[in-house]
Amino acid sequence: MGEQQRVKFPQEIIDEYAALGVDLPALFSAGHLGTRMGVEILEASPEKVVGTMPVEGNTQPYGLLHGGASAVLAETLGSVGSMLHGGSSKIAVGVDLNCTHHRGVRSGLVTGVATPVHRGRSTATYEIVISDSEGRRVCSARLTCLLRDVNKDDAAHARGAGA
Repeated sequence: MGEQQRVKFPQEIIDEYAALGVDLPALFSAGHLGTRMGVEILEASPEKVVGTMPVEGNTQPYGLLHGGASAVLAETLGSVGSMLHGGSSKIAVGVDLNCTHHRGVRSGLVTGVATPVHRGRSTATYEIVISDSEGRRVCSARLTCLLRDVNKDDAAHARGAGA
């Protein structure tokens, strides 16, 4: 997934998690699946999350970007935004993902941008627009996450995320 130090986080969010001993870039990464797919998160805040993914290695048998790969990118970006919105006392759990695929892509890099539609106390919904390298919309997605309280198992996992 590349070097997470390149991710741009607002300083107040970095400070909040550092005070808890949490490795923020590792916690808000694309995880093991995202790593295998080449997802890189470039910018992350509750207001906007930006990430990229290569088409190569993420295609279906006809050589087009797999719709499931677009869904992974969308859910990753929307989840990161939801988690940042919820803060360190909440975790985001996806409860609904909707993707509409507009055009096929055979090569290059796709970029996803997640922006909030709703940010409440118990749920957060993000719209994710995935575009090709020429700026053409490839996929429109919407993710809703439940924001639930962190429990001790969640907290232990978060502290070890960078290990």
